[in-house]
Amino acid sequence: MSRIVLAAAMPLAWLLGVGIQLTQAALYRPSAYGLACAGGFVLWWLARRGTRWRQWLAPAGLVCLGFGIAGWHATERSAQRLPASLEAGDLSVVGRVDGLAQRAPGGWRFVLEVEEASHAGRPVEVPRRIQLTWYMGSFTADRASVSVLPRQAPPLEPGQRWRFTVRLKQPHGASNPHGFDAELWWFQQGIGAIGHVRAKKGEFEPRLLDADAATPVDRWRQRVREAILADVPHERSAGVIAALVLGDQSAIDQDDWEVFRITAVAHLVAISGLHLTMFAWLASAAASALWRRCGAAPLACPAPVVGRWAGVGCSAAYAVFAGWGVPAQRTVWMLLTVALLQQSGRRWPWPLVLLAAACVVTLFDPWALLQPGFWLSFGAVGLLLAAESDARADGAARRPAVLGGGARVEGALRWAVGHLRSFLRTQAVATIGLTPLGLLFFHQISLVGFVANLVAVPLITLLVTPLALLGCLVPGGWWAASALLQGLGTWLTGLAGFEHARWFAAAAPAWAVGLGLAAGALAVMRVPRSAKLLAVPLALPMLLPPQPRPAAGEFELWALDVGQGTAVVVRTARHTLLYDTGPAYSGESDAGERVVVPVLRAWGERRLDRVVVSHRDIDHAGGASSVLAAYPSAEVWSSLEDEHPLLDAVRHHRRCEDGSAWEWDGVRFEVLHPGPAQRAPPLKPNQVSCVVRIRGARHSALLAGDIERHEEARLVALHGARLRADWLLAPHHGSKTSSTADFLAAVQPRVAVFQAGYRNRFGHPAAEVLARYRERGVEVVTSPVCGAYRWSSGQGQCERERRPRYWHHRPAGP
Repeated sequence: MSRIVLAAAMPLAWLLGVGIQLTQAALYRPSAYGLACAGGFVLWWLARRGTRWRQWLAPAGLVCLGFGIAGWHATERSAQRLPASLEAGDLSVVGRVDGLAQRAPGGWRFVLEVEEASHAGRPVEVPRRIQLTWYMGSFTADRASVSVLPRQAPPLEPGQRWRFTVRLKQPHGASNPHGFDAELWWFQQGIGAIGHVRAKKGEFEPRLLDADAATPVDRWRQRVREAILADVPHERSAGVIAALVLGDQSAIDQDDWEVFRITAVAHLVAISGLHLTMFAWLASAAASALWRRCGAAPLACPAPVVGRWAGVGCSAAYAVFAGWGVPAQRTVWMLLTVALLQQSGRRWPWPLVLLAAACVVTLFDPWALLQPGFWLSFGAVGLLLAAESDARADGAARRPAVLGGGARVEGALRWAVGHLRSFLRTQAVATIGLTPLGLLFFHQISLVGFVANLVAVPLITLLVTPLALLGCLVPGGWWAASALLQGLGTWLTGLAGFEHARWFAAAAPAWAVGLGLAAGALAVMRVPRSAKLLAVPLALPMLLPPQPRPAAGEFELWALDVGQGTAVVVRTARHTLLYDTGPAYSGESDAGERVVVPVLRAWGERRLDRVVVSHRDIDHAGGASSVLAAYPSAEVWSSLEDEHPLLDAVRHHRRCEDGSAWEWDGVRFEVLHPGPAQRAPPLKPNQVSCVVRIRGARHSALLAGDIERHEEARLVALHGARLRADWLLAPHHGSKTSSTADFLAAVQPRVAVFQAGYRNRFGHPAAEVLARYRERGVEVVTSPVCGAYRWSSGQGQCERERRPRYWHHRPAGP
């Protein structure tokens, strides 16, 4: 028993060491990680040469090794970040396009492997891998939408060698509660800078230096993508086929992605572990069958061994052809580890096999421990292996009966029913067992996912994916795959259309997550029914977690990190207000969809009582359509003109007018601007921006929108001392045309929040404006430095300070 415990402790110790390193707020010096590795080797050596009790020094040594090697990886990756001194300047770079360029709204997004760089004619050091966007059109803000005016895009293919003039900045993403960590993704991909191509004619015009420098694999991938998009007549199916064959998900329609998410089949339309594992299994079976027919060859090398390594090799080749993405790499390392353990000739318990595979994955990619895909993949495999072992112990039939003298219908039916029961049980185990992980990472579960995957898993895995791959060699494969996908799409769209197709749950505290994970494991394990009943009360805290709200008479403010735009959530004891909805990032993406709605759902907000759209500018109203699609019953207050298209989808609308007021839970809300006669047009949108004052039992706040000096003077003249507030949303993001001295003297804020994008092109907030605030002793908070800002009971907290990590960007303060 002690040997089994020790064997399990070894991989767990390694993973613990890696996990400890991932919690660091800042990296140590490289020598510290070297000492940790040296200490780990010493402890391992002592454990090998000592008595029985010294064997337990080996796990301690693995903790040190895991910590040290993960730290070494992080140090190497951190050295590739762009120096702050090179941000925003024009740089000339020469490099090769790495992988397939992704179509972005209005242009291309791609990774460039930099070979040389210069600034003002002098060589400079820039990161080896940078992510660039090459805009081929322009974005035109028209009311609440963004339209793209594209020009003819040049051919941008893998391996091409270009000279670009670029503007770069350090990777900086939004930082919001329960939001996507873009900076971790860039760090894991080795992206040290992001920026855009300066594509004007003349000195900034891009130059193609070598058109045919790609590797054979890259050239083949490019030709296959072009052929798929050209030959498959159904455009939406072509995007899914390109994703399955090449890992290129950029051609999948956004509406299709939403259907895939609602029906919980998104994992099937990418190069996932399931596809690679199934491909390895098919290749292994085919290689074994062929080897058995090679005369005396099986005597030299057994067919299972040949099949095992053929499966691993074919899955690795598939992963390389699909772009060698991080999820594909994880699966290949896992399959390789399993094959090596099987090759040893020992019978390894499946938990040890999974733990060993996890160690190998984190040896090459420590940040895999922070990815939902890692836990979902290993969790699914673990649950299925546990269920399979239980079924074998219970005597479940897995093979057809031996038929003698001819086929017997009864035996065939028994075989079919047995396999159908096995498939249903497998799907049920995966659905129920992974539900807690889905709630943990995505705060939602699909209530139609079980039914959807019953059809989608065998169809995509056993038919669509093989046909899509076969289409690269045989005509007709893509057409057959497209026909199957169209039928599947109709089925999934119907399921996604159900009113209660998914359940949203708020983010749960750690203790509730632990109970939920225990409930999922208990529900699928072969234990007595009385024990299974415990899964229901154990799961309730995660399904319906407690969500603290302000007391009566108090309110809580969240200034979300949406980039160059405004979105503020105000919560009282029983009500929620959203002031502005953030910007539209492109014609296909906005802050409402990417930031506001996910945050509200993670807080468990099933109802949004009121949305105030201060004015029609795209950085304030750009996310409104997505917010109202998620919360259609929300009442809208705005200064929008009556014919504005956004109002067509609004059930209840009221104009912002000075003198309007309401009260929620002891908190009073007052509209101070615009006046009844102030409309746009003829006034400009900023001139009619809604200004809302919030007054609780102890504190007050002023949401000033994009008003400028003339509107500020009007407010001071009309309201005077009523403008006084503890918390101020700085007018117009800190523009030079706002935050006059008289206005600040009337408001007398203790805290001023500036919502603006990192290194935005408008220069917000302006230096002279910041100086006026500081002269009055006002605490200044900016979104790029702080991330989302929470203010409650007179106290504030920045999201970037709550859980700092070494890969997070730390821009200099304003």
